[in-house]
Amino acid sequence: MLPAALPRRTALTGAVMLCAALPLLGCAPARAEGPRSFAPLIRRVLPAVVNIAVEETVRGGDPLAGLPPAIRRQLRDRLPPAVRHLAGAGSGFIIDPSGLIVTNDHVVANADKIVVGLADGHSFPARLVGSDELTDIALIRIAAPGPLPAVTFGSSRSLQVGDWVIAAGNPFGLGGSVTAGIVSAFGRDLGASPFDDFIQIDAPINPGNSGGPLFDSQGRVVGMNSAIYTPSGGSVGIGFAIPAELVRKIAGELGAHGTIRRGWLGVSLVGSSAATPFSGARADGVRIATVTPQGPAARAGLRAGDRLLAVNGKKVGSVRALQRAIALTAPGARVDLSCARNGHGFNLSVAVGLRPRIESN
Repeated sequence: MLPAALPRRTALTGAVMLCAALPLLGCAPARAEGPRSFAPLIRRVLPAVVNIAVEETVRGGDPLAGLPPAIRRQLRDRLPPAVRHLAGAGSGFIIDPSGLIVTNDHVVANADKIVVGLADGHSFPARLVGSDELTDIALIRIAAPGPLPAVTFGSSRSLQVGDWVIAAGNPFGLGGSVTAGIVSAFGRDLGASPFDDFIQIDAPINPGNSGGPLFDSQGRVVGMNSAIYTPSGGSVGIGFAIPAELVRKIAGELGAHGTIRRGWLGVSLVGSSAATPFSGARADGVRIATVTPQGPAARAGLRAGDRLLAVNGKKVGSVRALQRAIALTAPGARVDLSCARNGHGFNLSVAVGLRPRIESN
């Protein structure tokens, strides 16, 4: 794949590790041994991994297209609108014995019907508790007759490049699948949102694994598999997982409030839709392209063409850094902005608004 091709999210991800042991001073190093078997760990954690089936109703198309207008008018009220049912599949994991399950937002975002399949073969309808498009995290709930097996969260910060990880889920509808690999890198930015901070792994994952857990060698969830870098739609050895700390935080907020409240400035920024870390980046801050009328920035006096240099004293050299700083500010709180207009610096205090879902900054 050419470097210019952007990573894309699909129904789930895959990962690959490249590792070589080189001789040092002419002496072959001792060969590190991997685990003899993950079987005991898998038996313990797999019951908390679920398959998710979704159904989406899509209305569109005209069944009377091509008929003369007079006939179409006569038949219009007698026929229902054209309907298509789209089926999809993904993965998830139980985080509370009462039936709370975490998955990816892109797995359930447009679902009219969600069905969760447990490892023991039982299936239950699920309802959406809340979802967050920016972090691609969703929380759903099922009503089971009794307590369910649940995972334990670990810390992705305790991982190192080269540590063993295990991915579990429902690739291509093959539920109860597990793969093993290592951590390949940290802090990967796919350009999807200001919160991109993916763990790169090489445990093979494919469409259908989306929303499944990434376990460490102790059986603790250290991430949620979410994306792959692929030219073909299948795993080519580079997969990405959302760190456990973010999954746990967003799931907690969704469980408590059903939504995520984020700060919003009401501006569009030069290069804000590009997916490279260089988009909109300038040594002298980020330039405002447009200002939303009656938005927080407009009320504070900001104009198109102004440059934002710092938020609460911290310099912002890229669009993504500014987006993150504002989004992490609670709506209603004030931020101190260092700005420049026509070469002259000035400071503003802005009351941050509530970020609408349709806005990007």
